[in-house]
Amino acid sequence: MKIRVYYEDTDIGGVVYYANYLKFCERARSNLFFEKGLSPHNGDEFFVVKKVEADYIKSATFADVLNVTTKLLSKKNASIEVFHEIFRDEELLFTAKIRVAYLKNFKPNKIPEEILKIFK
Repeated sequence: MKIRVYYEDTDIGGVVYYANYLKFCERARSNLFFEKGLSPHNGDEFFVVKKVEADYIKSATFADVLNVTTKLLSKKNASIEVFHEIFRDEELLFTAKIRVAYLKNFKPNKIPEEILKIFK
């Protein structure tokens, strides 16, 4: 998924604020659903972030065009772990392993097969 860095994404020095890399990853995961005509939030069923491991390698700056990739690493009954990479052209800027849990009525629930297909 391509993302343009806007002024609002940066700090006073024009560098992307560290928390915004996680927002870019969230947008990329949501976009996987949108591309299939679905929503990542379906009434009382949705994902929540359980764990994040992030590595900030190089800084993105104002007006950069970034490419955010998403890859399924592992799955359990009620959670998945995905790996995100953020690039500027071919240059790797950021990586993250993110575990998300699937909830139904705010309780962990088995991820439906049609949702798992989105991540494959």
